[in-house]
Amino acid sequence: MSTGAEQAGGYTLHGVGVLCGLVAGAWLGSAEAPTKLVAIGFSPFIVSLGMVMGVFVARWTVPVALKGTRYVWEDLREKPHLVIWAIVAGMLWAVANTLTVFAIRDVGLSIAFPLWNVNSLVGVFWGWLLFNELRGGASRGRLKVLMGAAAIVIGACVLAYVTAVGEAHTLRRSAAPGVIAALGAALLWGTMYIPYRKAYLSGMNPLSFVTVFTVGELATVFILAACFGGGTARVLISLRQAEPAMFWLFLGGFCWVLGDLFQQYAAKYIGISRAIPLSNTNQLWGLAWGVLVFGELANMTPAAQTLVVVGSLIMIGGAAAISLAAAAPEEQREWQAAVERECLRYGLDRERVAASLAGCESAAARGPWRWWELLIVAAAIAIFAWLGWHARAQAIVVNAGWLTILGAASLGLLLAGGVTLWKRTRFS
Repeated sequence: MSTGAEQAGGYTLHGVGVLCGLVAGAWLGSAEAPTKLVAIGFSPFIVSLGMVMGVFVARWTVPVALKGTRYVWEDLREKPHLVIWAIVAGMLWAVANTLTVFAIRDVGLSIAFPLWNVNSLVGVFWGWLLFNELRGGASRGRLKVLMGAAAIVIGACVLAYVTAVGEAHTLRRSAAPGVIAALGAALLWGTMYIPYRKAYLSGMNPLSFVTVFTVGELATVFILAACFGGGTARVLISLRQAEPAMFWLFLGGFCWVLGDLFQQYAAKYIGISRAIPLSNTNQLWGLAWGVLVFGELANMTPAAQTLVVVGSLIMIGGAAAISLAAAAPEEQREWQAAVERECLRYGLDRERVAASLAGCESAAARGPWRWWELLIVAAAIAIFAWLGWHARAQAIVVNAGWLTILGAASLGLLLAGGVTLWKRTRFS
């Protein structure tokens, strides 16, 4: 079992996990931007289904491109007990994602984000209870994580207060359903990390996990849309009507996959107690997209602007505290106990699991391309090209300058995280 201090190529596992969590925050925040389409009349179920269809395409394409089908298939074949866990995790994600669309419709992107980011505290609880996280180490390290998670939630609440006041004049319906939907998403997303952590303590690669995960996602969202959206025929008609906007929903789903993959690697290398709060810096990115690109709080007062700065700094301080809270050797031994439990229960190879958790998996390098893998990637590109050809500008006002700046910043973080993860672990 590797410790957070172990290095290869100058990168510690803790540092890699922290960077992955921050990259996840940027891309998970950016992914929510297309859900603004719900504000111009699209059904929340159709918006969610459109995004998940994009997620499905991306979750099959990215693992194939990075590792190859043989690697993914062998990883799943060696750990068949995790298939059902991945499907359940996908189902939880799908319901939570649908709830977020309702939340955005009812209370706006800027308000919904901080409410569902309460999943930080849910994740810390499950990590402590089920996977021995935050146990055995120095009290200072635990305090950094707990205070950091609390700071992120407090900062989110400050931002929620500001945006709630700023958007009060624009809300056309009771905010209560939106608040409930956002909190429901928080509970489900926090619980979703249980299968994540269980999979990675068993040595499964995140790229393998998500290929099964997405089956639960797509099936659940389609069932929800059919049950509450007027039946299968009505759903298909609505998808056809939404065709001019489907490219943006697919693009949002693809962005979400990139963020979620980095979130998965963060959960693998630093645990869910640290990974979830770090990835929840997506609140800052969500606020930036909502305020700067979509002008949600165009008439913000100086006092409100001050509170936005304060709330953002609190969240950044919380993320910094967690970033410095590397797991002590004593906590690493508690993690090892959780790994041993999984190995005994399912008859896993301890050495291979340890190598995977250390980012030193022997089969980490990608094998040669096969013709069907090229076909899968080409099909994904063709789908996006076809949707892009039929895409139409939607009736949403955006600031092109800030759109370019935030997009470039997100791409920069993605490049930094991807290169670091490759150099240290070869996407193990």
